[in-house]
Amino acid sequence: MDQTLTAGGRELPIKEKEGSTDRFVWQASWIWGGSEDWPRNEWRCFRKAFTLRQWEHESAEITITADARYVLYVNGVLCGRGPSRSWPFELNYHVHEVGHLLRPGVNTLAVLVMSYGTATFSYVPGRGGLLAQLEQVHLDTDGTPQQRELIAATDASWCTTPYAGYERRASRMSCQLGFTEQVDARQWKREWFGAAEHAASIEESGWTAARVIAKAGDAPWVKLIPSDIPELTEQEVWPVRVESLKEAVPISWTHVLDVREAMDPGSRMHANPVSFAGYAAAVVHSSREAEAVIGFFSAFHALRGFTLNGIYYPVSAMEGERPRRLQQVKLQAGDNLLLIELAGQDHGGGLHLGIDCEAAFRVVSPLLDKETVSAAPFALIGPFASLVHIDHQPNPDALRQYQGFGGQKSLDIHAFKDADVYLQCRTLSTIRELLLYRRWVKPFPDLLSSDASIFVSSIWKRAEQTKAVPAPLQQICLANRIPAIIPAATTGRGTELILDFGREWSGFLRFEIEAPEGTILDAYGFEYMDGGSRQDTFGVDNTLRYVCREGRQRYESPVRRGLRYLMLTIHGNMKPLRLFGVTLVQSSYPVAEIGRFHCSDPLLNDIWEISKHTTRLCMEDTFVDCPAYEQVFWVGDSRNEALVNYYVFGALDIVKHCLQLVPGSGSQTPLYADQVPSGWSSVIPNWTFFWITACLEYTRHTGSGAFAAAIWPKVKFTLDHYLQHLDKQGLLTIHAWNLLDWAPIEQPNDGTVTHQNAILARTLADAARLSELAGCAEEAAYYDARSQHLIYAINKHLWSEEHQAFIDCIYADGSPSSTFSMQTQVTALITGAAADERKEILAAYLTSPPDHFVGIGSPFMTFFYYEALVMHGEIDRMLQDMREKFGEMVKHEATTCWEMYPGFTENRANPKDLTRSHCHAWSAAPGYFLGAVVLGVRPAADGWTAVRIAPQPGDLQWAKGAVPLPQDGRIDVKWEIRKESGDSVFQLEVVAPKEVAVEMEVPEGYRPLLIHRTY
Repeated sequence: MDQTLTAGGRELPIKEKEGSTDRFVWQASWIWGGSEDWPRNEWRCFRKAFTLRQWEHESAEITITADARYVLYVNGVLCGRGPSRSWPFELNYHVHEVGHLLRPGVNTLAVLVMSYGTATFSYVPGRGGLLAQLEQVHLDTDGTPQQRELIAATDASWCTTPYAGYERRASRMSCQLGFTEQVDARQWKREWFGAAEHAASIEESGWTAARVIAKAGDAPWVKLIPSDIPELTEQEVWPVRVESLKEAVPISWTHVLDVREAMDPGSRMHANPVSFAGYAAAVVHSSREAEAVIGFFSAFHALRGFTLNGIYYPVSAMEGERPRRLQQVKLQAGDNLLLIELAGQDHGGGLHLGIDCEAAFRVVSPLLDKETVSAAPFALIGPFASLVHIDHQPNPDALRQYQGFGGQKSLDIHAFKDADVYLQCRTLSTIRELLLYRRWVKPFPDLLSSDASIFVSSIWKRAEQTKAVPAPLQQICLANRIPAIIPAATTGRGTELILDFGREWSGFLRFEIEAPEGTILDAYGFEYMDGGSRQDTFGVDNTLRYVCREGRQRYESPVRRGLRYLMLTIHGNMKPLRLFGVTLVQSSYPVAEIGRFHCSDPLLNDIWEISKHTTRLCMEDTFVDCPAYEQVFWVGDSRNEALVNYYVFGALDIVKHCLQLVPGSGSQTPLYADQVPSGWSSVIPNWTFFWITACLEYTRHTGSGAFAAAIWPKVKFTLDHYLQHLDKQGLLTIHAWNLLDWAPIEQPNDGTVTHQNAILARTLADAARLSELAGCAEEAAYYDARSQHLIYAINKHLWSEEHQAFIDCIYADGSPSSTFSMQTQVTALITGAAADERKEILAAYLTSPPDHFVGIGSPFMTFFYYEALVMHGEIDRMLQDMREKFGEMVKHEATTCWEMYPGFTENRANPKDLTRSHCHAWSAAPGYFLGAVVLGVRPAADGWTAVRIAPQPGDLQWAKGAVPLPQDGRIDVKWEIRKESGDSVFQLEVVAPKEVAVEMEVPEGYRPLLIHRTY
């Protein structure tokens, strides 16, 4: 059968392929538009119109991928996002079924592609590109594809244009993520992604022909891989209440500078931290002499201070709690020279600042001549030095260097070439003086200088007045299409609403509004507030600005955000607005809530629920650490997250996908990176060790010897490279990020760290077991022997007889640590490094640690602590710790688990913060232990073909729940302790598939009553 399809005004003959076409063949070409191959922060639109002479609900598929992200529309309907995070040399593509969206006549494919133009923690630089093809699929009677007919494919017949109204100078969200968004809807003539008959023509809107840039399989996308995970969910969530209403006066001026890339333009190609030294210079032209406040609102470690008219203000002397830094200054009439001193290490993300003054002023560049025309109001002085840091490369030759910075590992402002010039610039007071250093001064790059910090204007307001929330305003929370009326604001003031979504969520903001042209809607998402206190998201710019066109309009952000609360600040609403809804499209890995847990303690039930919800939100296209701050696949975190998932959701594909991504980082380091795929080449050895253990656990969980055989060579590769770092004492001594917990334990990045050696010892034993399952049993003896040799060395060199505990570390200079920690002792127990009498000594510390031991700082470390407690039968202590630590979260109305415990200063913007991230899946340990220990469900054979049910009740009276099986079905468990005829009876009921062998066991001291049913 030959069929003719009209596409874009030309005839395409489409012929059936001979035989089965279940093997996909690319016929599309990579396309792009504009003059830049890899533009920074560009949203680019692509369209293809084609005509189908007839179409009666046949099956059709779009196979599509892009660099970096895409949003796909078919005839105006959003029907796909992607690709799944992957390495550019193994780029994932998706297949979307769209036959139900096609129709006879004119049809339109439209794709929004986001080019980051810079590396992130989940994106490795490639170049801008789109690859897609639409095919009619003829199915066999069993639903399998038999033949495909090409309808449309990306080529030069597609048209493209930059997204009208999108501000490319918008700020980075963080060093981990891409960009915030600022969108001016007044520049949209029509909905560009709609059906052809409703969209502007190429002649009207200035669209141009796309250019073909590569064939499928060309570099940098040399291998294209179908996604091995399903599409993520799209579930609309409404807020539950308007938490507060205020009338606010905004501050005068805000700005964001991407200092890292300005100081080191090459840093856009990677996400490693960079040290630098230089200044950002601007002129504040004031209409009169006036008092002003200059504020900095970033967790920006390279900020040293600033100079205004020759007066230096060090950051250490500024007002405000870190990281808020405020300084009152006096502006003179006319020009005021502002120099911001920037010297130190920065990972990227931007310097957010603002100026507030009642006098009129403007901020302009000190370089105002025809040769240096720039939209940026700043000039860059320097850099006088620059250094890229790679934590696993201690050799100075591996560090990129220039300007005489030498092989230093940190910044010393007195040590580099032209340090005298750098220090002299700190004292400059006039533009004339500045121009004496003209050879060091250049315009600040336009795209690295954002004209507005929505984050600063959201959290720093000149004045605000709280108002009672009128009952009709709560209409915003109701999904009945009746609008909430936002009253007109007083001139010069804005209306601030805070919406509470009731729980933490992760996805895409969507709103519908009717407003006058030019009305500005600023949105800022954050995770925690308590009464009038709010924890602002220093470290992530979680904002959006939308400028309204006239009339009713709808907008959906393509940028993922995590939040519980949403602050909306409306500016310029001189007339009442009608707000039809503000929602969040919750997007996560598709799972059913198969696992359940319910017991006699309501607090533990709440704790299990927040563990479940945390895990769900941190399952995207990989496991991620948190939905708000980073959205990064941290390799070590995912081991614990996988175990919780096994007991709560039972998803397998996401685990396999994550495990298979890790070896791709071998192009960065044979030690494998701690987050992938990432532009930050960083190594946490423990994270790689946890990955190896996770590979073994996945193999045993699924019973998949094929997975073990495929992954084993990659495990062996990295493990053998780690063994090269054993010193003459037989201990792992390595220069890397030697992290385990956010706590003040001694874990230097250069030396011998005890917990790391203990974990390596267990990893070697796990590798031996994995080799056996991979069919390489002859290699097991080698890794078992290396494990035992390492345990011997740990006990010989890292044990303190005086303190009867393992020391935390030995520094590179040979000196031992001065502290002792629970972290080190716990890892020695669970890995088997501690044996015999030392095991007994450390086991006693689990319940009665010495006062001087450093305590556990995060729920991540608690996972291993609970492992140790269960090993030693301390179930009551485990439940008590859950109630104390996780109960504290519930007390603060947490709906998800926190990243860290209160009381520590590590890794939070302000030491007083309860935690950093309020949703962190490495913290969801109760989701695993309540099912595995209290319900007592454990596998007794690989693949769960046999199961042992042995509840450990602790102080509980009853519990019930379910645990998913890796194959079909689940295990249902119910137990109860009761008195019967003077006996303590333990009634245990189990329901399981008949294919699963079940062994049941009750605790000692009870008369058993066992009930086993099958289906």
